[in-house]
Amino acid sequence: MDKIVATKAAKLAEDCHKIFKLSENVKRAISKTNREEFVPAGFRHNAYKLDALPLSSSQWISSPLTVAKMTEYLEPAGADRVLEVGCGSGYQAAVLSNLFRGVFTIERIEPLMIEAKAKFRRLSINNIHTRTDDGQNGWIQYAPYDRIIFSATAKEIPQKLFDQLSDDGVLLAPMQKGNKQIITRFRRNGTQLVEEELEECDFVPILDGVQK
Repeated sequence: MDKIVATKAAKLAEDCHKIFKLSENVKRAISKTNREEFVPAGFRHNAYKLDALPLSSSQWISSPLTVAKMTEYLEPAGADRVLEVGCGSGYQAAVLSNLFRGVFTIERIEPLMIEAKAKFRRLSINNIHTRTDDGQNGWIQYAPYDRIIFSATAKEIPQKLFDQLSDDGVLLAPMQKGNKQIITRFRRNGTQLVEEELEECDFVPILDGVQK
């Protein structure tokens, strides 16, 4: 990152921290991520504002504050591998790449995945592994994961994803509860799941299948 981008990213991390208290490692992960690379060219001037921005394929790049909150709620400290369901722009995965040794991200919309992969290559981020698939299947090949994060709202979490979570692992997802969406944290404790509702949110819904 050049000095100007680094200054903007550091200010963005600080702006998020003022609204929602972040741990040092999450703050540092955001300040090390070049958000400009992940927003569409016409919105570069808004890259460091706390707004969600439109992407292609009727998708959105979450606001930096939402990404910061989701990252903090995921409790990344001490965890090694994370599975992301819904890569989208790739920004959340890029932030996670500063916190985890291995990031495994799945996107069902093929053009978005192709774009995200190109961005990771351009930024020399080498610890993100990508796959075009229905993320609700997970990625059994590399399971178990210490953390699983959904970047889209689910009505329910498929059992096969909980099966891919390590013992004492955390799965974080925006859940549809009636007419509200609530960020929900599930912690696996042996065969038990402890569920905790954190706060209301607004994400695009998760969809089935793959879109070419």
